[in-house]
Amino acid sequence: MLSFTGNPLDRASAERSDPNWIAAQQARADALFLPIWQTKPLLQGKRAGFLAATEFGLKPENFCVFLGLRGEQPLFAVAIADSEEPPLRGLGEFCDMRAAAFVLSDADSAIAGQAKALIDWHRRHRFCANCGTETNPTDSGYRRLCPKCGAEHFPRTDPVVIMLPLFGGECLIGRNARFPGGLYSAFAGFVEPGETMEEAVMRELKEEVSLKVTSVRYHASQPWPFPSSLMLGCYADATSKEFRIDEHEIEDARWMTKAEARLRLADGIADDVKIPTTIAIARLLITDWVQDA
Repeated sequence: MLSFTGNPLDRASAERSDPNWIAAQQARADALFLPIWQTKPLLQGKRAGFLAATEFGLKPENFCVFLGLRGEQPLFAVAIADSEEPPLRGLGEFCDMRAAAFVLSDADSAIAGQAKALIDWHRRHRFCANCGTETNPTDSGYRRLCPKCGAEHFPRTDPVVIMLPLFGGECLIGRNARFPGGLYSAFAGFVEPGETMEEAVMRELKEEVSLKVTSVRYHASQPWPFPSSLMLGCYADATSKEFRIDEHEIEDARWMTKAEARLRLADGIADDVKIPTTIAIARLLITDWVQDA
C-alpha cells in the first residue's frame, strides 16, 4: 500500500461540527492526541506517538483537530507551540513527515499525514483572504470562519498530476533541477484552473519535455502532505520517442526499458541513477508498468 493512503478512521463528519460532541470526545478517558511540533509528528519508535491528555498536560488553549474515530476511540491532532528545542522530551521524538513515512505502519502513516496537513493548513491560513481579519477555527478544525465578513475557509487539497509517458516497451523519466543527486522520476505538475486531469498531463509533458501524448489513463492516487496535495497518477502514450527538455525545470530525461526498470527496482544496477523511493506514487507507476504484461 502507498504511504499516506488507506486511512482507517471514521471521520464522523456528521458529528464533528457539534462542539458539545467534540468536547465529550476530548474528555473521554481513552481519547488520544498526536502532538505536531513544527509540522513534525511525534513518533514513539516505529509508531505514531499518540498520548493521553494527562501524559502531556492538555490545556484549554491547546489547538486540537479531530482526526476521527478508531472504532469508538477518538483521535485528535494537537498543535504544540513553536520552540527552539523539541518539547515533550522522554515521550517520543518529533520526526520529519517524509522520514516518518519510511518507518510507520500504513495506518499510522495515513493518520499522521492527515494530522500534519491539517495542523499545517491552520498555521498558514490564519487570516481571511477576503478582508484580512483573523479567522476562527470551527467544525473541530475542518473550517475557519471570518468574524468580520462571514467568509468560510476550508482546508485545501491541491490536485497534482504525476505521469509516466510510455512508448512501446519504454517509459520516459526525468530529472528535475530541484531533485537530489542522481534522482530520476515521473513528471508532475499542478492542475491549473479550468483544466481536466487529462489536459493537465498533456500540457505538463509539452511544457517540460515537448512530448506529444495521447490516451491519458488514470491509475492511482495518493494524498501527499507536503503541504497538502492529492497526487493523480497517470500513464500517457507518447506519439514518438522524440523529446526536448525545457532546460529550466527539467535538467535531463531518458527513456528506460522494462528490463532496466526491473533491475533498478531490485537495486541491480550500480551507477549514479536513482529512481523514486518506496513512499512515492512515482515508484508505484514504474512498478505496476513493469508488471503489466
